[in-house]
Amino acid sequence: MYIDDLKMVKSQVSIPVSMKLSPYFSSFANMAVKLDQAGADGLVLFNRFYQPDINLDTLQVEPSLQLSTSYDIRLSLRWIAILYGNVNCGIAATSGVHSYQDALKMIMSGADAVMIASALLKSGIGKISEIISGMETWMKEHEYESVSKMKGSVSYRTIAEPAAFERANYIKTLQSYK
Repeated sequence: MYIDDLKMVKSQVSIPVSMKLSPYFSSFANMAVKLDQAGADGLVLFNRFYQPDINLDTLQVEPSLQLSTSYDIRLSLRWIAILYGNVNCGIAATSGVHSYQDALKMIMSGADAVMIASALLKSGIGKISEIISGMETWMKEHEYESVSKMKGSVSYRTIAEPAAFERANYIKTLQSYK
């Protein structure tokens, strides 16, 4: 269905088409590669679905908007790092980018762009210049000439221990808990 929808939209428009995806595919990497091969210009990781709540006093279903936090970058960060270099299309990170550190992590994992909707809702439009300024300062301190030099530098393909991004690393992570 996703592939068919992508192809139909691509046949009707001349602008780039990105697919905003959820993480709930049984084989996410396979789906990402198939969308890339089918002509997606970009993948946006990850869509946050509407999640209603139940009011226990009124027994009514109510809308409930929980804005993301910096902790929420981890799922996207992992998959961006794994996909970097394995798809030709662009990759955008969404959910959890609230600081220059979050943006840097996403770019270093391989993201071409980051989205900061929750950060803007919480802090206002000035958050953009704060993030850019923080990134520029960090890059100067760490001698990065450009964002392109930094992109993908901590991805699955480039780190010494790529297993850190794999499910098998789960036991090691649990054992490190104190």
